[in-house]
Amino acid sequence: MRFIDRVAELKELRELQTLSERRQFTVAIYGLRRVGKTRLLLEFLKDSGIYFFVNKNKTSADLLAEFSEILRKNGILKDLEVLDSWDKFFEIIATRKTPPIVFDEFQNFAFVEPMVFGILQKTIDLNEDKPGLIILSGSLIGLMKKLFKGSKEPLYGRIKKSKKIEPLTFSACLEIAQELKLTKENLLKTHMLFGGYPKYYVSMEDNGLEGKTAEQIIEALFLAKDAPLEDEVNSILSQEFGGRSGTYYSILEAIATGNNTLSSIAGYLNTPSTSITRQLNELKDLFELIELEMPYSGKRGFYRIRHPLLEFWFSQIYKNYSDYVARRPEFLTAIKKNLNSTYGRCFEKVAKEFLTFELKLLEAKRQWGKNPDAEKGKNAYEIDLIGKDQKTTYAFEFKWQELGYSEAINVLMNLENKAKYVPKLPANTKFGIVAKKIGEKQKIKSAGYLAYDLDDFY
Repeated sequence: MRFIDRVAELKELRELQTLSERRQFTVAIYGLRRVGKTRLLLEFLKDSGIYFFVNKNKTSADLLAEFSEILRKNGILKDLEVLDSWDKFFEIIATRKTPPIVFDEFQNFAFVEPMVFGILQKTIDLNEDKPGLIILSGSLIGLMKKLFKGSKEPLYGRIKKSKKIEPLTFSACLEIAQELKLTKENLLKTHMLFGGYPKYYVSMEDNGLEGKTAEQIIEALFLAKDAPLEDEVNSILSQEFGGRSGTYYSILEAIATGNNTLSSIAGYLNTPSTSITRQLNELKDLFELIELEMPYSGKRGFYRIRHPLLEFWFSQIYKNYSDYVARRPEFLTAIKKNLNSTYGRCFEKVAKEFLTFELKLLEAKRQWGKNPDAEKGKNAYEIDLIGKDQKTTYAFEFKWQELGYSEAINVLMNLENKAKYVPKLPANTKFGIVAKKIGEKQKIKSAGYLAYDLDDFY
């Protein structure tokens, strides 16, 4: 599959390369597995650069020998020159003229040769005025943060730029859809599971799934016996969490099944809130697997899982993992029946991205709160998006449905009614709807509303 998007990331890397021509520049790049860090870095290096992969399964001596040979092939090391220590290796790359250098999965030095972190610190300190760009890339977010932001770590304060690589936008994934011959609807459905993580779309290509329906793709990659991605979530999380995964898994399951406040998560786990506060904060701030979503107006936030595959896995599979491994037919049937509601949750995220781009929104959030006029026990309301540009406030509802004119108008009238409960919402707020498919869109627009469906996306 051809390299897609990442225009801003490549531009930033090239700007850093220019800065490094005057003096040393050390950059840390991190992001979850499958987000496309390696492909991005190889694209950056394709004209000139040196790539080192830190293989944690090699001995220190073997890795040093491999890296020495790479330097020799690139003309940095002379034919008869021997590197017998990591001190000498880093001295060479710091003091000789080199193109940009990338260490991929840099955190793996913790398993191969932990002394490298102190050696690199010394190298940076002694050669700060010498030109050169060194990029340290890693997938284990927690460990990468500890290496560079822990005040007791050797590399603390030595990184001049730190950047997290985020998943591709849905608009970029539409380019991937063209490569894979997917319709917009089938892309959105697969996006429900795989988000903007390019490696999963490469897996579709690798497994000959071009032009297939989303259900066929999900079946082949995730639900079939010995599916290529059946261990994907366990693989991601076991590396991040190590041997202390139990409570993290339980918290993620609680959030995925609708328990999205500290008290409700603690209740689901049948444990005091104080006993999970540390792990909850680590999932949010250290591992960046969850986030606290705040409403447009209000102070009570909800926790949500950031990675769509993790959300799907914990909501549909984790609690019944034995049934998944055994591929029990009734279990797989239940999952497939639940897919449509999962598509709906994904549609909300994609619709928000679309509107943010289409309307140039500076702020876009969900809104929820109390409805004092509702029947007892039903006193909550929710609005899918309230957003602002420089002049206008908008309120939108999202529906993963095919709607006719009268159905859409009913949704919009209900939205206007709910908007009365939003504190300080401007009287001239514009109302709109985004749906899977809308009949008579122009008629709805003529009635003073905004209306979009999948046909309008990018």
